[in-house]
Amino acid sequence: MPPGKRGLKRSPSSSSSTTSTTVTTIAFIALCVLGVWMLTGKTFSPPKTSTTTSDSGFSFSNEPETLKATEKNEHTVFEDNPGVLPIDAIQTGDPNQTHYTITNDKGSGGSDKQDEGNASSAGDDDSKMSDEQKVKKIIEEQKKQNEVDTQMSEDKTLIENQQFFVFDNNAKSSTEEMIKQQQQQLRENAGNQTLNANDPENHISDEDKRRSIEKHQEQLVQQKEETPFHSFSDQIVPYLQPPPQQEVQVSDSPKSENVTQETEQENTEETEGTRAKEHKPTNSNSGVSETWNPDGGNTGSSPKESLESRKSWSTQASQSQNEKERRKDESEGDEGNGNIDGYTWRLCNETTGPDYIPCLDNTKAIQQLRTTAHYEHRERHCPEEGPVCLVPLPEGYKVPIPWPKSRDKIWYRNVPHPMLAEVKGHQNWVRVTGEIITFPGGGTQFIHGALHYIDFIQQGVPKIAWGKYTRVSLDVGCGVASFGGYLFERDVLTMSFAPKDEHDAQIQFALERGIPAISAVMGTKRLQFPSNVFDLVHCARCRVPWHIDGGKLLLELNRVLRPGGYFVWSATPVYQKLGEDVEIWNAMSNLTVSMCWELVTIKMDKLNSAGFAIYRKPTTNECYEKRNQMTPPMCQNEDDPNAAWYVPLQACVHRVPVDKAERGSQWPEAWPHRLQRPPYWLNSSQMGIYGRPAPQDFTRDYKHWRYVVSTSYMSGLGINWSNVRNVMDMRAVYGGFAAALKDLQVWVMNVVNVNSPDTLPIIYERGLFGIYHDWCESFSTYPRSYDLLHADHLFSQLKNRCKLVPVMAEVDRIVRPGGKLIVRDEPSAVTEVENFLKSLHWEILFAFSKDQEGVLSAQKGNWRPDTYQPSS
Repeated sequence: MPPGKRGLKRSPSSSSSTTSTTVTTIAFIALCVLGVWMLTGKTFSPPKTSTTTSDSGFSFSNEPETLKATEKNEHTVFEDNPGVLPIDAIQTGDPNQTHYTITNDKGSGGSDKQDEGNASSAGDDDSKMSDEQKVKKIIEEQKKQNEVDTQMSEDKTLIENQQFFVFDNNAKSSTEEMIKQQQQQLRENAGNQTLNANDPENHISDEDKRRSIEKHQEQLVQQKEETPFHSFSDQIVPYLQPPPQQEVQVSDSPKSENVTQETEQENTEETEGTRAKEHKPTNSNSGVSETWNPDGGNTGSSPKESLESRKSWSTQASQSQNEKERRKDESEGDEGNGNIDGYTWRLCNETTGPDYIPCLDNTKAIQQLRTTAHYEHRERHCPEEGPVCLVPLPEGYKVPIPWPKSRDKIWYRNVPHPMLAEVKGHQNWVRVTGEIITFPGGGTQFIHGALHYIDFIQQGVPKIAWGKYTRVSLDVGCGVASFGGYLFERDVLTMSFAPKDEHDAQIQFALERGIPAISAVMGTKRLQFPSNVFDLVHCARCRVPWHIDGGKLLLELNRVLRPGGYFVWSATPVYQKLGEDVEIWNAMSNLTVSMCWELVTIKMDKLNSAGFAIYRKPTTNECYEKRNQMTPPMCQNEDDPNAAWYVPLQACVHRVPVDKAERGSQWPEAWPHRLQRPPYWLNSSQMGIYGRPAPQDFTRDYKHWRYVVSTSYMSGLGINWSNVRNVMDMRAVYGGFAAALKDLQVWVMNVVNVNSPDTLPIIYERGLFGIYHDWCESFSTYPRSYDLLHADHLFSQLKNRCKLVPVMAEVDRIVRPGGKLIVRDEPSAVTEVENFLKSLHWEILFAFSKDQEGVLSAQKGNWRPDTYQPSS
């Protein structure tokens, strides 16, 4: 090639190089600017598609990208009531309406592709601008980006609070397909824009893309504003952020109209889920529920019992040999769970009418007793099959007067028994005034008021220290329970009991007043309490012959009285010198000395013209070993003092625990510290009920119930707690539910089932009280005794032991009209209980089931059947 031609091509080459350098520099600056913009802004998600169900009128948005918390602990997984609306809350009554499922969308990858397309387009567009224009554009973009971010943040918050983005499987599949198509189209557009960036016909500016996205955001927000979800903005179902790769199923079981109505009434309550923090269970030890927060107990789902832990705990059924033999025949051939299908409720046809107590009014069994010399006819004699009838209401029954006014007066129509007022009115027990029954606060030994009497006892023995040293007491032969009723003012919890005898309805008066009481008698069997649990036992003219039969009855008090505890005996033998009184006093003196009880003081109350003696149980076995006569004898080693379910009384003395690690060897901490702390004798080497070391189990159970009660029960179940006074936990474990109610004006009867681990001593140790019971039998209380029953995983266990029809009849019997039932259990058990309650015309306030747990709240009405069952 001639030199001239070669030289002619050098000049263009040089010019091209210079231009290339300039373009490279501009591109580099543009990329830097783009990087700053990307750091200060946020990526956009692809346009969102809305899906609307015509049946309900609700709009649901399909999000291709799962909402994530900005911090790990932003939301706690609250599994009390899992985080989707109960199905009844979105049902419209149309059986064809589609139900939905929360899922985690996996199609979020398209967002990155879109960002790449935006970056390529932005680089080409920016290369044509001056630096000043670029700065202005960045400022405008950031301003618009902030507006979009605000909309997206509000949108996300709305989604979390409303928790309505739920889809069925078909909707989910179609949504995922639409998202994939959009993502594929975005990738193709991004590729075309990169290859044809210089083609003005194919060029789509970043501003156009932004406007398109903003338009989708505006449409989405507008749809949410137009959708009637504001009525559920503060729903009673807690929020639950679904864990990754898990699908939350929503039960489609039908709910009554009452549920939807009550849900709408509760829409002003604060959403529990917004107060929760995210937590994922990390411990999967055998026998421990994975949904129970092992670090704080802050989830709502009930912890499950560990099967392995049962080896570490005794039960009343295993301790009571008679109970094992008695139950052997009953368990054989007991098939079926008493399904309500086809069953018709009828009224009980009993002579006791509205006061029917099946296990105390079993006339057939009582007539077959060989003797009644030891009050056998006042003890429990349950029918072979539990009653399946309903107890009628007293004529003119009214909603009970709330506490504390009820301590002093009740409606006469609710307990229409004037006889006690006639025979005890002069002692200020009870008086009838028109439609009102009043209680002046007196008693046989404290005519001028219980408070003076209570304070006089502490003056006699200051160490009694009501509410501190003495927290849990037992009142024997309590009458109308004024002693226990006024001890509430001294922060003392009293278990009052008396038999169902000629003192007509004395326990029913106590319960109607809002004072804890049960129907029981000092007869031939042990009381249904553990050993060494009561801080003080009180008897004021309780008409119990303590000194007969080798002192069996007083020895039973010795069994349940805590070492170092006091027995207050206020009776005429203490201060009168009549022949019979002197004889009884001498017999009691000999008996208490042989039992190594210390006579601390004898006091005369001049105001009430009465007196009392106070004894103290020993704290060591030294006195027993030094007795000249071993009468009463020491109990055999195989005689378990904690066995109390249908166990005959024995005239023997149980040894006092002296090992520092043994329960009863030390006095509990002062109230209220004893409520919150694990007992000193709860050993870490022992497996707790839920599979962890017992002290940790105790603490986590307490935290669990505090969380559930405060975040769910107080506001989320349609219960007005100001109208609740008498509460029963039908399946207490450590007493955590009762402990969580400490600051309310309620008392809780903690029931430990005879086939469950014997945790009742723990409940007493923390300053609460309770009783052993088998829910395959009737409870020893009058009808209409309780304002609220709480059943945590009770019915699913009972179904394996007895039929549910008589159990539900018993629930209906002991709950007052207007009273509540809270059930937490397996979904199948909750559904079955719900069907029973509907057949009983109870109002379902709240019902929800998810995964392995369901929650139900219901209220009893005034409905009673029109017909009576045939007389037996």
